[in-house]
Amino acid sequence: MKSMDNLRKNFLNQLKQRITEKEPQHLYDPVHYILDLGGKRLRPLLTLMSAQMFGGRREEAMDAAIAVEVFHNFTLVHDDIMDEAALRRGKPTVHEKWDLNTGILSGDAMLIMAYRLFESYPPEQFYQLNKVFSATALEVCEGQQYDIDFETRDDVEIDEYLLMIKLKTSVLVGCALQMGAIVAGAAKEQQELVYDYGIQLGLAFQLMDDYLDAFGDPESFGKEVGGDIRENKKTFLYLKSLEDPKYAASLKKWFAQHHHQLSDEQIRNKKEAVKKLFTDSGGAQATLDAISSYTQKALNIIDQLAVADDEKEKLRQFSLELMGRQS
Repeated sequence: MKSMDNLRKNFLNQLKQRITEKEPQHLYDPVHYILDLGGKRLRPLLTLMSAQMFGGRREEAMDAAIAVEVFHNFTLVHDDIMDEAALRRGKPTVHEKWDLNTGILSGDAMLIMAYRLFESYPPEQFYQLNKVFSATALEVCEGQQYDIDFETRDDVEIDEYLLMIKLKTSVLVGCALQMGAIVAGAAKEQQELVYDYGIQLGLAFQLMDDYLDAFGDPESFGKEVGGDIRENKKTFLYLKSLEDPKYAASLKKWFAQHHHQLSDEQIRNKKEAVKKLFTDSGGAQATLDAISSYTQKALNIIDQLAVADDEKEKLRQFSLELMGRQS
């Protein structure tokens, strides 16, 4: 979509103009580094799209869009530390390029920078934006803790996993959309509808991310392919594969191995073996089916939005293109 490309370029230009802190260098260089690494910019684009489709000016939503992008990247910096990840979007993670302390402190600074961006809004909007953003930020932390807890549990249920990705991923997508609606002055009912659309889209997006983590193209994925397998993450893909008793024992055996105890070659062998089990068990196809289901739920909500038909079509096309991604 050409219009989305233009919107993305406009956002990136504004991001560079508004995030300009330079000193101390070792605090802010990592901030600019992670923000410059690329990515789909899903969340800020949805904030701008939401404001525009509810009759607002996207320029008025720009600070909220930048806030959600800075916050999202803050979570990536800290998540990479907790996951001991070496790559982010094909480049060294912040803690690998600098060090652990820098990653923690620069991430903290990004969180504060995100909140300060709301100061440009009038008092009532500031209150509404801050309220939804703060609730979301805490939910993201809850989701990350569940994710960490699941690594050492062997009894994770699918419903628990879906709650975890809702908190860790979907709520921020919903928040991004609701903030755009708040800036545009949309009715509360419409704010809640567009938030719910974001929840469904976010679930589909994260399940696709889980699928691509195992089956994505290493050249385009930008992260370590098979990183979830290395970390023994109990993803939807893994949990659905466990449902076939013929493959459950083998999967559990592989996931009992901690990567610190394995050589690089053993990790590669583990990834390939687990991927085959995901496919043979039907877990891979079940994940693709779930992605399709959540995407359709998101599309159904679009029809209920009180916005112009052409705006609905833009959102519909954006949703379909996002779910058709390969990275």
